[in-house]
Amino acid sequence: MQKKKFYLIDATALCYRAFYGVSALSTTFGQPTGAIYGFINILQKILKDNKPDYLAICFDVSRDTFRQKKFKEYKIQRPPMPDGLSSQIPFIKKIVLAYGLALFEKEGFEADDIIATLASKAAELGLSTVIVSSDKDILQLVDEDTQVFSPYKDEGVFYDQEKVLKRFGVEPPRIVDIIALMGDSVDNIPGVPGIGEKTAASLIKEFGSLDKLLRERDKIKQEKVNRSIAQNLEMIKLNRELAQLDSKVDIDFDLKKAKPAGPDLVELYRLFKHLEFKRFLKDLPYEEEKREHAQAVLIEEEELKALLSKKEELFLYGLKLEELIFAIGDKVFQVKKPYRELKDMLADPGIKKTGHDLKKTKVSLAREGIVLEGIDFDTMIAAYLLNPSKSNYGLQDVSWDYLGIRPADSLDPVAAIGMLRDLKPKLKKELAEKSLDKLFTDLEMPLVEVLAQMELCGIKLDLDILKQLSKDIDKRLIKLIEEIYSISGCEFNINSPKQLREILFEKLKLPVVKKTKTGPSTDEEVLKALSGRNELPALLLEYRQLTKLKNTYIDALPELVDEASGRVHTSFNQTGTETGRLSSSNPNLQNIPIKTDIGRNIRRSIISSGSRNYLLSCDYSQIELRILAHLSKDDDLIEAFRQNRDIHRITASLVYGLDEADVDQKQREMAKRVNFGIVYGLTAYGLSRDLGISVDEAQRFIDAYFLRYPKVQEYIQEQIEKAKADGFVTTLLGRRRYIPQINDKNLGVRQFAQRQAVNTPIQGSASDLIKLAMVQIQRKLASAGLKSTMILQIHDELLFDVAHSELKEVVALVRERMEGVLKLDVPIRVDIKMGKNWLEMKEVE
Repeated sequence: MQKKKFYLIDATALCYRAFYGVSALSTTFGQPTGAIYGFINILQKILKDNKPDYLAICFDVSRDTFRQKKFKEYKIQRPPMPDGLSSQIPFIKKIVLAYGLALFEKEGFEADDIIATLASKAAELGLSTVIVSSDKDILQLVDEDTQVFSPYKDEGVFYDQEKVLKRFGVEPPRIVDIIALMGDSVDNIPGVPGIGEKTAASLIKEFGSLDKLLRERDKIKQEKVNRSIAQNLEMIKLNRELAQLDSKVDIDFDLKKAKPAGPDLVELYRLFKHLEFKRFLKDLPYEEEKREHAQAVLIEEEELKALLSKKEELFLYGLKLEELIFAIGDKVFQVKKPYRELKDMLADPGIKKTGHDLKKTKVSLAREGIVLEGIDFDTMIAAYLLNPSKSNYGLQDVSWDYLGIRPADSLDPVAAIGMLRDLKPKLKKELAEKSLDKLFTDLEMPLVEVLAQMELCGIKLDLDILKQLSKDIDKRLIKLIEEIYSISGCEFNINSPKQLREILFEKLKLPVVKKTKTGPSTDEEVLKALSGRNELPALLLEYRQLTKLKNTYIDALPELVDEASGRVHTSFNQTGTETGRLSSSNPNLQNIPIKTDIGRNIRRSIISSGSRNYLLSCDYSQIELRILAHLSKDDDLIEAFRQNRDIHRITASLVYGLDEADVDQKQREMAKRVNFGIVYGLTAYGLSRDLGISVDEAQRFIDAYFLRYPKVQEYIQEQIEKAKADGFVTTLLGRRRYIPQINDKNLGVRQFAQRQAVNTPIQGSASDLIKLAMVQIQRKLASAGLKSTMILQIHDELLFDVAHSELKEVVALVRERMEGVLKLDVPIRVDIKMGKNWLEMKEVE
């Protein structure tokens, strides 16, 4: 009869391995989860594939074990458990218990000793034991009843007696003898100088055991090895004691408790939801309590008339008129015919509408000729304001966060209405509690209407320019490829990193700048670094830039032109950045490189809508520096802006101790880099790299900058301290960004979080400012009955399509609103240009 199997898991070792393998994973509130995720993966695989009869999870408790008493240096080189890992261990233990599994640990002993003891007890009970671990020293326990399973290589490796013998050339009990000679760097067991794994294994194989080797060491043929062993006899004996696992730990063991009891699905659901493990949640066979929701009722015209007259709030879900599901009060309705009354309800601004991503709904209905007004509450926007770091704001994701409803493969429209009705009061309450309700009501919700109008309006393109540009680039690429092949001495796939590595680092013998998992990196940073050594990297950079621009814009833009309107209708994303900035997609017009000829020509292809229309570009001048001056209250910075002086020249004059008239262009450029860089947490290393100067020179310049603008430095430190204390920072209008990594023990992570803490209030305030201007400008254009339209927002710039007859009025209106939208300690300035296309423009006074 086959023996029952007892699985013993070395949890501490697996947690370390998972932590370093999936270290970047964390929740939106900053809790690291990589080790938890990796551990659950392995645990689930063992439970599913092996179905153990008995299972025990074993943990280390502390670093202070009986081995430290024997050898105080034991494991001393291993740093304390990283905070990022130690914060995950309690969750892992809770998950183990929620799976109904036995957990073993004991003060003064390592998990390996617990495992050795349990394996011994299992053998006495006639069980077959499988130890899950990747530690070498655990292999000493392998015998006819015990195997070790290392789960990391493909399907994992099972070590039985034969496998250990094949791998090390010795029987499992002799693994301790090998470690005694070669040491173990992980546990800081010192090896004998000159003896590695191969030598240690061959010696033990030759002599049969460590004891015999030490007794007959005069027979060791290699004189150097003989001498080294003779000089380290006491250390070798101590090493063996340290490596020998204790199989007699006094632990309370009841085999019945090691039998998997079955998971507590409610507790696992709670834990997985808290840790944001969507995949594990989806696979969890947990039936939630059935949520009762009304069935949709088909509504007829007469009842629609009655509802229209009541002006009650309407909850809305769907994108097309005949597929809309809506709720009024406690009733859910569906309309199968395009009744005029339904259109009137949707168009009535007096009937408040609540929905999820109402901009998309408004744009979709508008394309059917149906007006949607009265947009009041968007659950997607509310969820974004409350937590701007999430990657997804779908209705099911938000319902999961706030209602505990597990995401389904498909969303029932009637259930969606129920979610909307339950979400609104919860989100509304939290917005008020976090002082975000005014930002939501006065800025973000009105902006939904503005962005919808911009998307519907679209942008006109000169397709002939793009067509000619595509041909020009094709010619340049052909020539460029020939040059690349000529320098390389052969033809190869330029888009293949593997082939490119061979050319750069094997054939041309260029130095490796940095490595990836697959070999030397060939990214942009590397090619820039190598450009001074060989002309090929510079050509490769040009090739990549040209192909990217061609594929992303020049060839893609014509394909995105809508046949009905003849325009490109980019989508504006209101929930895409943590600072509050807008992003765009299909096409993404935020990343056109305006400093290159091709980038400028792409701008040339964006044109006004007609022969009597002009494009009007209205760009905030140095808005982030002006906001920095306002927030920091630095007197010199404020005064420079009030006097409308050249801020870069005045900074250079202060730092270099010169009159402004004596500042040269190079000095002004240095000051400009620092002025803008301070906003983004500039470091001496970053400045030195940008300007090609030494790190020391860069640091001296930054120090001199703070000496001249001391309140800027005070502001930076205040923001970092505020983020540490509160866990978040805010913009001028109260927008929040949570920065949980600000207290991380990892220096790199902490410094990045500090830069976010400094930059977010500045960049986020600039974002709030231009958004507020957009809302107010749109209202002014509408109330004045003007035909001119706002068509694009990109960073600090607004682009308008303006009728010639309205130019003067629109310029005045836009300037007044953009410059007067908020009262700062410094004046806000807008640079306005006009032209027939987005490139060839002239200043407007």
